[in-house]
Amino acid sequence: MKVQFAPINIPLQRRIQTVAVLQWIFSFLLLAQLCCGFFVILILGNFWFLAVLYLLWLYLDWETPCTGGRRFQWMSNWTVWKYFREYFPIHLIKTSDLNPNHNYLFGFHPHGVLVAGAFGNFCTGTSFKNLFPGLTPYLHIMPMWFGCPFFREYIMSAGMVSVSKRSVSYVLNNKGGGHASIIVIGGAEESLNAHPGSLTLNILKRKGFIKLALKHGAHLVPVFSFGENELFKQIANPRGSWLRNVQEKLQKIMGFAIPLFHGRGIFQYSFGFIPYRQPIHTVGKFPVP
Repeated sequence: MKVQFAPINIPLQRRIQTVAVLQWIFSFLLLAQLCCGFFVILILGNFWFLAVLYLLWLYLDWETPCTGGRRFQWMSNWTVWKYFREYFPIHLIKTSDLNPNHNYLFGFHPHGVLVAGAFGNFCTGTSFKNLFPGLTPYLHIMPMWFGCPFFREYIMSAGMVSVSKRSVSYVLNNKGGGHASIIVIGGAEESLNAHPGSLTLNILKRKGFIKLALKHGAHLVPVFSFGENELFKQIANPRGSWLRNVQEKLQKIMGFAIPLFHGRGIFQYSFGFIPYRQPIHTVGKFPVP
C-alpha cells in the first residue's frame, strides 16, 4: 500500500484541528479504560483511601446519570471543541423554530462509527443554544459508560446522560419544557453498517422512543446527520459473513459493537484512527407533536 504523506506546509490552524480531533479519538477509545486502570492502581497502591472515598462518592452519586446528569457549560465551551468542529467541519442546520415551552425527543440518524455529529452539535459549543434558545440538549448514551470511575464525571460534564428508559423519562418529564433528549435510534449496532457511500438504518424494531414521547407529551424531531458515514472506512462485513457474525455475537455478549475501521494518521492520509476531513451537516426537521 502506497502511503500518502501530508504536506509539510499545512497551516497551523489545521494542525491544531487535527490535534483536537486526536484527543477526542483518545477520549472515545481509550480514556475509559485508562480511568479504570488508574482506579485499580489507587486501590492497590498507597493511595487506596482515595479509591475508598471515590467509591463512597460513586455510591451516593450513582443515580445522577439517570436524573439529568451534571453538566458544566465551561467544559462544553473549551476552545479545543471549536477546533474539533472546524476540522470536519460540523454544521447544525435549523429548518424550523422549536418552542422552549415544550420538551422534545430528537431521533438522531445515522450512528456512524463514532457519532461525531451528535457529540459535536449537542455536547460542544453554543451553536445549539444560539439556534434554539431556551432548550437544553441531553445526549443519551449507553449506561455502561457511567460505571467507569472518573470517566463518568467527564462525559456527564459535557451533557451526556444514560439512555435508559428512566433517564429519558426524567428529561422529558420537565414540567416547564425546555429539554431536548437526543437518542441515536440505531444504537451501536448501526455502527456496523457505517460504510462510506452507503446508508443502512436500524429503525424497524426501534419504536420505544416513540412510546416515550407519547407518554410524556414530547414532540418528536427527526434529525439526520449527512456525512456521518463518510468519516471512516470499515472492513467489509456484509450480513452473513463470518466477520459480521463474530461482531454480532460479541455485541450480544458485551453490549456494544466493535466495527473494524480506519481513517487517516497524523502525518499521512493512508491509515490511522483519525477521521477523514468530511463535512457533517446535521439537519433537524419539523417537530411532530
